[in-house]
Amino acid sequence: MGLLDSFEKGLERAVNGAFAKTFRSGVQPVEIASALRSELDTKAAVVSRDRILAPNTFVVRLAPADEERMLAIGSTLDDELLALVNKHAKAQGYSFAGPVTISIARDEQLSTGTVRVDSKTAAGQVSWRGILDIDGKRHPLVKGRTVIGRGSDADITIPDAGTSRRHVEILWDGQRAMVRDLGSTNGTELGGRKVAEAPLPPDATVRIGHTDIVFRVLAQAAPPAPSMPAADATRAFTVGDQP
Repeated sequence: MGLLDSFEKGLERAVNGAFAKTFRSGVQPVEIASALRSELDTKAAVVSRDRILAPNTFVVRLAPADEERMLAIGSTLDDELLALVNKHAKAQGYSFAGPVTISIARDEQLSTGTVRVDSKTAAGQVSWRGILDIDGKRHPLVKGRTVIGRGSDADITIPDAGTSRRHVEILWDGQRAMVRDLGSTNGTELGGRKVAEAPLPPDATVRIGHTDIVFRVLAQAAPPAPSMPAADATRAFTVGDQP
């Protein structure tokens, strides 16, 4: 039986992203697990219809006596906490922008029996990537203006006789997108309605000729090694697997 097998659901949730609860007998692994779960639930943010982004870098702050007790448990605790974070994220449908990192740090200002969790989502490293799904192929939007049509001079060429040579263009600035018809013969539809120009929300479908173009926005990150408090950091552990 693992350290966290007795973990009970429904424990106190975090307030404003910080979890703090005092236990007279000192912090137990189950309380750290509860704090991490609460932090995940509190900070998870909906970024699209099918994507909920959760923090992936955690610092568990403990009083000196509690930190020493957790260090004594060793790598077993590390593995259990990483497994719990990934299992909870998978169960809730959360995604991470990078590897999950958990560190345990000593905080001289905390009293024994108190656990506090700070978290972030690869701070400063998350960016949004626009992509187009067309006939089972994924096309990243690598510039601000992408022309689509059946002509060889289009940025994305599609073999659809119902489209014009330069039929439609997708405008993308890294955060927002628009669709603009380029005077095509058969017109452009967005969500089943003909448009000349319109904002393009995530997961929307643009139809030209007999071809459906689905616009999606994905979070991506290449986070550096997590920065740890120079004096307080005692141990850090990480996992690259993402749900």
